[in-house]
This record gives sequence, C-alpha cells and structure tokens, in this order.
Amino acid sequence: QVQLVESGGGLVQAGGSLRLSCAASGRTFSTSGMGWFRQAPGKEREFVAGISWSGINTYYADSVKGRFTISRDNAKNMVYLQMNSLKPEDTAVYYCGLARFAGASSSHETYDYWGQGTQVTVAS
Repeated sequence: QVQLVESGGGLVQAGGSLRLSCAASGRTFSTSGMGWFRQAPGKEREFVAGISWSGINTYYADSVKGRFTISRDNAKNMVYLQMNSLKPEDTAVYYCGLARFAGASSSHETYDYWGQGTQVTVAS
C-alpha cells in the first residue's frame, strides 16, 4: 500500500512564498507520476501541477504557471511544490496524489492514492 503525507502549509501574506512537501511510502513511488491538487471551500478539487515518474515532464494549471514549481526526489520518496507570488485565490487545502501510470496527468481519475491535505491561507 501507499501512504502520502503533506506538510508545509500555513498562513502567508499575498506575494509571499511557501514550499509544500509530500512524503510517500511504497515501492511504486519512483515509477509513478505525482500531482498536486487543491480544494477551496464550496469548490471542486482542481488540478495544480503534475510530474512524471522520472521528473523530466511537468505540467501546470494555467492559473499557477510561472509561479509554482513541482519537483521530486525519488531517493528520498519526496515530491515538492514551490509556490511563489501567492495570491488570495490560492487559498485552499492542497493534496498530493500518486497516479496509476508513469506520466504526468491532470485527470483526477488517474490518481489512486491521496494524502490528507495541508492548509494554505493567503492573506490580502
């Protein structure tokens, strides 16, 4: 089985930065695509960023492109989301997911495992 645990969320002023981490356990981690999703109160969960198993391919939602960077360290079983120039509309619970396949994906249906989430609040 696979377990995912997010950390690094918190309260930050608009324009600030946060670095989210996702610690993964399970032998399939290094051969699986990973992604970050977020969900704000009253809204549906939305895709933020994805990364292939090798880390070579990345994909971002238009709303975060140029501000967020996803990366992974397979030797440490970790995936990261560096968030810069944060905006109030970035406020949400952020979840990391492990995909069924090796490639980067923005489709919720391709992710089989999820962490419990970490709260990110951006104050205006």
